[in-house]
Amino acid sequence: MKDWSSIIFSDETSFEEKAREVFEYQYENNAVYRRYCEALNPAILKRVQDDVEAIPLLPIKAFKDTEVTSRPDLEPEITFKSSGTSSMQRSVHRVMDSSIYDQSILKGFNHFYDLESAVIWGYTPGYADNPGSSLIYMIQKLIEQDDSGLSKFLPLDEPLKKSEIKKVQDSAKQLILFGAAFGLIDLLEMEKTALPSNSIVIETGGMKTHRREMTKKELHRQLANGFGLDSTRVHSEYGMAELLSQAYATGGQWFRTVPWMQVSIRNPDNPAEELDPYNEGLIGVVDLANVHSCSFLLTGDKGVMDKNGRFKVLGRWNPQDLRGCNFLIEED
Repeated sequence: MKDWSSIIFSDETSFEEKAREVFEYQYENNAVYRRYCEALNPAILKRVQDDVEAIPLLPIKAFKDTEVTSRPDLEPEITFKSSGTSSMQRSVHRVMDSSIYDQSILKGFNHFYDLESAVIWGYTPGYADNPGSSLIYMIQKLIEQDDSGLSKFLPLDEPLKKSEIKKVQDSAKQLILFGAAFGLIDLLEMEKTALPSNSIVIETGGMKTHRREMTKKELHRQLANGFGLDSTRVHSEYGMAELLSQAYATGGQWFRTVPWMQVSIRNPDNPAEELDPYNEGLIGVVDLANVHSCSFLLTGDKGVMDKNGRFKVLGRWNPQDLRGCNFLIEED
């Protein structure tokens, strides 16, 4: 069997070469993706050999409608489901090789942060409470890397304890606090608590609920004020059950990807067309860590890209909301 992790995470092979190899593997083994590709262009295999940018992006809704796998002969090692109630149709991501996800988590986090020097706190349900959440699995994996005993899931509906914060401060490690956007706001509404000045708060989305809606800018302002931090210490994570890699916005609203992941902005009327910088469209993702499911996905998120390859998430796609070109986007 091919050692996919050595290919995906290799620094010696170009992204384009790796993407072509993964595409050929998935085209051959993933029946759902192959049927989709052939419906678009029966000669797609030859076209991709000439131009890797011609690789089709599978609508992410496929993870709700059918089984998306390139290893139908295997039982999944883990199964992740998108968030939602039991009555909702939820995406299902069958992960055939959890070691690839583990590597993506650790290598990806270390691409942006120094995990060895970090204490990880998760203000989310614990892994035992929600093993079907890829986000909670990720936080659990990060917690496991810290041998100080200070990293943990925090009890929900309780304010932060100053004595616990002092223990982190005394350890000389950096506190990194994960939480859903409004979960963190709820935490501050119980009690505003100053964190050490070098701490980082990473909100993981969830900008709209049945109770309220808030802009990302206002969210970050409230989090910075509530935790007594400079605004540059409030970061964001972009991920989903259908992806095995994450992107991070490390201060501000522009996300950057890990080396084995690429994002593009696509024309909603013609997803094969990649839009120029600052034009709003659908976020397309190539996540090579998805090697055993599908790496080439068209999300339902609206976004925009700058001239440096960073992207901003502008919410869920609504055809009425798209503008041709947005000149009001802040560069930060």
